[in-house]
Parts: sequence; structure tokens; C-alpha cells
Amino acid sequence: MGVNTVGRLLSRHLQDLKPGRLEWIGLRPERKVEMQRVLQVEAIIDMGLAGDRRCQGSPGSARQVTLINQEHIGVLAKLLMLESIDPAVLRRNLVVSGINLMALRHQRFRIGDVEFEATAQCHPCLRMEQALGKGAVAAMLGHGGICAKILKGGVIGVGDEVVKL
Repeated sequence: MGVNTVGRLLSRHLQDLKPGRLEWIGLRPERKVEMQRVLQVEAIIDMGLAGDRRCQGSPGSARQVTLINQEHIGVLAKLLMLESIDPAVLRRNLVVSGINLMALRHQRFRIGDVEFEATAQCHPCLRMEQALGKGAVAAMLGHGGICAKILKGGVIGVGDEVVKL
């Protein structure tokens, strides 16, 4: 699957994008259960992360893995007047720092040896209002991260580098 037109246009401006770092990994084995924090996980090509409920779905989903910027978690906390936000509450699989995930939309990137393709923005759901309070959905708009597909599987771990391909 090739990168779309928007991706090609963006890619021209991303040659000097500095690498980021994987800070946190969370898995949700079933719907409506708490996230389980892990230090490493196997990424299964075209499926998702081993142990995460999304991995049990249909192959080829555009939402196999969800990612959010650690920096945006800080922004959300400020917008919601909270001291801090536990990444598990946001229900994203991966928290990264030092790289703008929005710049990776429609791009291929690597975490450790695993290759991904960013497919879309990860919009907030109404559960965020329950978890974070009134106004959480509005605060998360534009800060909810991205969804991605796994193109090449392997094991990723906290501390791995995040690099645009």
C-alpha cells in the first residue's frame, strides 16, 4: 500500500524530523477494562499488539495501534486544570515523546525494529468525559494522537527510538 497524496506532500517537509522515544506501553485485553502497563510487547503484522483487544479483530484494520504524544498529555492536563493525567486513562496504546505525531500522519515510521503506517487522527470518545470530567472531549480535539497499522512486526519496548521512514 502506497503513501497517499497528502502523505507525499507532507513527506517533503519532514526530512529533518528528529527521532522521538517510546515512553509508555498499554494494553487493553477486553472492552471496558483498565489498561495494563507493560515494558515491551510484540507487534503483530496487520493485526495489532499481542494481548490488546484490537489484535483479536479483523486483519488490516486502520486502528491496530493508537499513539499519543506525552507532550499533549501535559497540554490536556492544563486545559482540564488537572495536576497530571495517567496515560492509562486516555486508552492509547503507546505514549511517545520528542516527535510530533501529527507530522507522521500518512507516513511510515519505525519504533525499534517494528514498522508502522499512520492512518488517521485518533479522536476522543465520550468515555473521556467520564474519565477526565466535563470538557475532556473538547480538550482532546487535535491532541488525541494517531492510529496506525503494523507493516512489519517484532518486539517494541519502552525507550525505543521513534523514527520517520
